Amino acid sequence: MINQVKEIPVEGITYKSLRVKKKPLLAEYVPPPPELVPRAKRAVCIDPAHTCMPLGAMWATLGVHRAIPFVQGAQGCTTYVRYTFSRIFREPATIANASFHEDAAVFGGRKNLVRGVRNLVCRYQPELIAIVTTCSSEVIGDDIHSFLDEALDLMEEELGPEVREAVKFVVVNTPSFAGSHVEGYNRACREFLKTLARKSGEAGEHVYLIPGMMTPGDIRELKHMMELMGVSHRVLFDISETLDCPLVGMPNRIPYYPPGGTPVEAFVRAGDAQAVWALSPDAGSAGAQWLERRYKVPAYVVTMPIGLRNTDHFLRSVAEATGRPIPDRLRWERGILLDAMADTLHYTMMKKVALCGDPDFVAAATRFVCELGMIPTYILVGTKSRRAEENIRQACEEYGHQPVVMNGGDQFEWEYALKNDIPDVILGHSRCVNIAREIQVPLVRFGFPVYDRVGYQREPIVGYRGGERFLARIVNAILDHQYPDDRTHQ
Repeated sequence: MINQVKEIPVEGITYKSLRVKKKPLLAEYVPPPPELVPRAKRAVCIDPAHTCMPLGAMWATLGVHRAIPFVQGAQGCTTYVRYTFSRIFREPATIANASFHEDAAVFGGRKNLVRGVRNLVCRYQPELIAIVTTCSSEVIGDDIHSFLDEALDLMEEELGPEVREAVKFVVVNTPSFAGSHVEGYNRACREFLKTLARKSGEAGEHVYLIPGMMTPGDIRELKHMMELMGVSHRVLFDISETLDCPLVGMPNRIPYYPPGGTPVEAFVRAGDAQAVWALSPDAGSAGAQWLERRYKVPAYVVTMPIGLRNTDHFLRSVAEATGRPIPDRLRWERGILLDAMADTLHYTMMKKVALCGDPDFVAAATRFVCELGMIPTYILVGTKSRRAEENIRQACEEYGHQPVVMNGGDQFEWEYALKNDIPDVILGHSRCVNIAREIQVPLVRFGFPVYDRVGYQREPIVGYRGGERFLARIVNAILDHQYPDDRTHQ
């Protein structure tokens, strides 16, 4: 009969007879048409290597002491960023939200901002609130400055005139449908300094560093190098303690703010700075260049100090600007990195490497892998950057390499290239994991975001000591892949 199930006797049944042949859920992989692979020929971005602009502005705000970002948008805009930060830093991130619903999407978010800012000031007593816009508030056309004036007038009636001096406000326009998190950080740098920085006329005693989207470990390494040189410095947007604070007991005060972060006073005094360094040209240079235009503060925009030459260039510029010599201790650390490079050259020499990430990280890492004798093949710059592409091509030309630079491309295009020309190792963030596993190539995680490894946020990759650690990770990844059973090293 049709649909009659064949009876199987209970006795004598073997495991082989019970096996069910598995059928794939998806059809066999079919390569896409080659003409649709380049990102420039597609209207749609597939598997992007960047995220939205407000995230970068929130990252910068969380590096300020007792500062809270106030997101003028829906709750999902904040939930995603909180989730991302908690995965990367393993720390809670305090981010407020205007809680847009259907009425705000139609009539605007004036009521949400006025009530939200008032509640935030009364309950959390922050020293600074950064109002970060989103795609919805930008499309609606919310007049954030007039909304803020109304909120301040109401709070002044309720709490007194001192509220205007007690809390500083910075407005950062970050439409999510444009740019990326890198540009969001860059805009936040400029708006913070435009709003807060002043020039008193007194000679400044500090140099200022704008690190970009470095990890807490990287920022601590920057401070270490400045302290060895005896340079009085201030790091703007300093997340080294706000997003990596020690656990020394339960918080004994509510609201609780983590220690550290750049004090608001440091932004106010930025007009008197001796000099300012933007260590991530695409994430921070706008703030440094604004200080130079407005207050004649000497601005140095340098490549992120990853590897030998990039770190040399940064320290040399600091020494020339401040008159402080490079100490023997830093020369010692440089020698340790050189020795590590010599010790491992036979592992890295002539290895093909593909890179993916933000422009500042990728441009700096490209020169470093060239210094290690590796051959860059396909380089994906997640956020389009003319400066980063120029730095990449200049570094590769010095070493005789001609990589394919996908400036502003997506991981769909990059993956297609890697499947046709498989590298020996990949340098990229956590979103490169699936590609690395599919082509069976080791992945060295670096940049933003790294959320599937514990402790990455504490391990520096900048400076000489950071370069030594970065080199060790690269070589160990190659060894694990090349000698999986480790018999050759027993």
